[in-house]
Amino acid sequence: MAGSGNKGLVPTRRRALTLIGAGALAAGGLASVPAAADNDEVLTESKVLRDPDTPVAGNPDGNITIVEWSDYNCPYCRKLEPELRQVVQDDGKVRLVMKDWPILGPVSVTAARIALAAKFQDKYHQAHDAMMGVSSRLTEPRIDELLAAAGVDMDRLKRDLADRAKDIDAILKRNNEQAEAFGFRGTPAFIVGKYRVPGVLSMNEFEQVIADARKAKMN
Repeated sequence: MAGSGNKGLVPTRRRALTLIGAGALAAGGLASVPAAADNDEVLTESKVLRDPDTPVAGNPDGNITIVEWSDYNCPYCRKLEPELRQVVQDDGKVRLVMKDWPILGPVSVTAARIALAAKFQDKYHQAHDAMMGVSSRLTEPRIDELLAAAGVDMDRLKRDLADRAKDIDAILKRNNEQAEAFGFRGTPAFIVGKYRVPGVLSMNEFEQVIADARKAKMN
């Protein structure tokens, strides 16, 4: 996991998982997570799971939601990306909410803002995949190269970055507030159903967590 305060990967699924209180993802929202009182306004179901400005992959009508907080310069995020996508595809009933959380420096912020700007031309996923698909640390010139090669209209992108700056920054602010309220200390970090997963899991572990989340949803 990348981010301050972390010393490597969480070693086991049992240690990684935290059940988010009884009924945490029910209509009352997510505020049962132990944290400050003002988190009642940050960790609501609508804001965490149903933010209309946050990109979604997988099955939009899936019966389990995974929320991922990631940084484009996070090596663990990049390593995990194809495995998580494969799990989501194989399952067929998972809704993947993708929250950009740029915590690894100014270029990470630039990358996140550019990805969200690409959303306005329906190219968020192309931008996301292009930046997650590299093995070296991103630079601004490299980001431009990757997105142009992925079919993003760069002139339109620059206009949207300027014209939609307040909207983009508001999304990033919400993502950051939620991650901090959940107590995440680095990327990647996840909510899987009712489970808080602050770390990296294998494909098999993700499959098991999804199965656990479905069982918890029924209780």
